[in-house]
Amino acid sequence: MPPSVLRAMRVEDVAIVMDVQEPASVAGLSGVFPQDTHPFPRDVLADRWREEIADPEIECFVILRDGEIAGFAAVSGAEVKHFGVALEEWGSGLAHAAHDELLERMGTAGVERPWLRVYAANPRGRAFWEKVGWADTGERAPGAMPPHAAQLIYAYDAGSSASGPSVAT
Repeated sequence: MPPSVLRAMRVEDVAIVMDVQEPASVAGLSGVFPQDTHPFPRDVLADRWREEIADPEIECFVILRDGEIAGFAAVSGAEVKHFGVALEEWGSGLAHAAHDELLERMGTAGVERPWLRVYAANPRGRAFWEKVGWADTGERAPGAMPPHAAQLIYAYDAGSSASGPSVAT
């Protein structure tokens, strides 16, 4: 079994998580959140992380590379709420390792059909999720933050991933 890349997020991790999340979000989601009209809401998202860390229904994680915070993830029941790695980790395999470990944890917790939301205007994110075995369900939802961009609902399909883990069935 590969070494764990996830650990529970603590309130004292939030500032570092924001340092990781901001550049990756600006780079990956500029088509969703143009920075001239919808700049990265650092304080709002930091407050959200603190609230979610305190929420017993949400599991928040940091993704580690050599013991340093290089990403983040959060799940609530069957939903993957947040997931991302540092910009400099894009393409390194860290996101794939974190994804696989997250799915294993969800499967151990009894989740049978994990799901998530991904912005329709996030082709890089959509490509990642599809590569690791997720599929568009055809369901749509508006994003929670302005400009409330369209989100696609994806569900994990263990049969469509060549190398992904299985989840409980």
